[in-house]
Amino acid sequence: MRVLGVDPGLTRCGVGMVDGAPGRRCALVHVDVIRTPADAELGPRLVALADGLESLVAEYRPDVVAVERVFAQHNVRTVMGTAQVAGLALVAATRAGLPVALHTPSEVKAAVTGSGSADKSQVGLMVARILGLSAVPKPADAADALALGICHLWRAPAQARIQAALARGRGAGAAGTGRGTGAPGAGRGTGTPRGGRGAGLPEAGRGRPVEPGAAAPGSEAVGA
Repeated sequence: MRVLGVDPGLTRCGVGMVDGAPGRRCALVHVDVIRTPADAELGPRLVALADGLESLVAEYRPDVVAVERVFAQHNVRTVMGTAQVAGLALVAATRAGLPVALHTPSEVKAAVTGSGSADKSQVGLMVARILGLSAVPKPADAADALALGICHLWRAPAQARIQAALARGRGAGAAGTGRGTGAPGAGRGTGTPRGGRGAGLPEAGRGRPVEPGAAAPGSEAVGA
């Protein structure tokens, strides 16, 4: 599987491409940072970032695009720019017919370092070690993008199994709900005698009559 990791940012957008599979070593394919000048107008900056992302997708043909999930920050201007670039990555992937995965920063850190609270230097060191690089990718945006790709390679199989299990559970639940609805179950039909306790007869050992048409004590009315 080939994954394009995108660490969204308006001034620096990290992009990292990795190859790998469960049980196999991850390999670096490409890493870069798409930059736009901070003093330029917003529109041209977004166009440049969109062109760069679409060019990477067309050239390296990933199987999936992994994007960092954007969280609210105290700096509203920063989070808005990050969210806008994340949206561009989603558009580039969707136009190419590729699935998109979103991972939180803590998920990425935990997958790569074993700790969801690791700092950027720890993430960079582990990325270099996992990919067999002689040096940590610079700047940190590049290392973060590669970490996103590694995170998805390692988490995707488990996530797919979980989703498949949930889908099977929902299907079984739907089938169970539609089974026997409105029809008498084994000994549990509405007004059906159970164990010799017919309607209007005293309950065994209690002398309490069961109202006609009501379910016997300890039973469950179906189709009510």
